[in-house]
Amino acid sequence: MTPTEFYDPDKVAVMSMGFCYPGKARSGDKPPRSECASHWHEALNDRLLDVRLTVLVGQYAQAHYLRGRRKPTLTETVKAAKDYLPLGYLPLPHPSPRNQPWLAKNLWFEKDVLPIVQTAVRSLAL
Repeated sequence: MTPTEFYDPDKVAVMSMGFCYPGKARSGDKPPRSECASHWHEALNDRLLDVRLTVLVGQYAQAHYLRGRRKPTLTETVKAAKDYLPLGYLPLPHPSPRNQPWLAKNLWFEKDVLPIVQTAVRSLAL
């Protein structure tokens, strides 16, 4: 996907779990406020037409959208990414610099999951 394709609002929508800054925590930011997703996500999703893939970035998006279908940990959920594609979801870790240790510890992500991401995005024929 090119930057032009990614930033084309007719092709890609980016929606955060919270729509305001939740503040600082001891380690990073506080979690997104739960009322944001429950108030805004359904209304916004209703306006998004022909959604063929929803990329769930981070544990909060995965918890909200996968609910009981997610695995016990983010790592296990991301490792099972292919299992969620028939549901229209692709769970990924958050790309925050704070997650560099996670990426370094889970070398399988680049080898096993990134090809799944690339194939899924290419299949959309953006």
